[in-house]
Amino acid sequence: MKNKVYIQGYEGSFHQAAALHFFGKNIQVIPCDTFNEVVKKTAIKQDAAHGIMAIENSIVGSILANYSLLQKNNLTIIGEVYLQIDQNLLVNKDIKLEDIHEVHSHPMALQQCFDYLDKHNWKLVETEDTALSAKHIHQHKSKHIAAVASKLAAELFDLKIIVPHIHTMKNNYTRFLVLHHADLAQPVANANKASVNFHTDHSKGSLAKVLTKIAEADINLSKLQSFPIAGSNFKYSFHADLEFDTTHQFEKVVETIKPITQNLKIYGVYKNGKLK
Repeated sequence: MKNKVYIQGYEGSFHQAAALHFFGKNIQVIPCDTFNEVVKKTAIKQDAAHGIMAIENSIVGSILANYSLLQKNNLTIIGEVYLQIDQNLLVNKDIKLEDIHEVHSHPMALQQCFDYLDKHNWKLVETEDTALSAKHIHQHKSKHIAAVASKLAAELFDLKIIVPHIHTMKNNYTRFLVLHHADLAQPVANANKASVNFHTDHSKGSLAKVLTKIAEADINLSKLQSFPIAGSNFKYSFHADLEFDTTHQFEKVVETIKPITQNLKIYGVYKNGKLK
């Protein structure tokens, strides 16, 4: 039976690449227009589906709205994927570089590749999605239009990578979270990372006390992100990613920080993704 996986974007997107990386090829990928739609559909218990959601990028930073989606839904993180964002110039099979008049892609992808694209006298056309641009070139058998998109999009739509790796920043990674309904998720074997959210009482040194307890437990705090608490006067909650050797080590520090935090929520205990 195939795993049903909701992704944001279209077939051939980097979200689909992340899903394939985590689950393998035996999946049914269902594209969604928004991250909110991904989360809502993954939260349908009867569906027993998974969701893939980008959460941060090594260049542009955190996607803050997606942390907010985690707070509001009964989902748990069961894994993560770090995917290198590798942009390529795609054309139909018989097209040469000198045939290109226009390049279509999402504005962020065009921006990521501007140093290369600026060397050519091409019209740059902003579109809704990188993979959708590739699909349209294939469907319309375009002779003078190229797309900036992933290797996966080239494979799916039978396009030629006429110039590979055209992005300016080569060390560009996006971190994706793998989500499942909290009631259906099974404990992850050999888990060594967790994501939590908590409040403090906002007294002097209250956050420092929490961080000290984490450090004393020999746990690595790999991320700390603050969020304003809606309806409060500039009070904040904190998202923390913690890396450890054993789940017992994590469980022990949770018990240690509970008395000095408020509304402590564990979003997931999972295996640390690796940069590829």
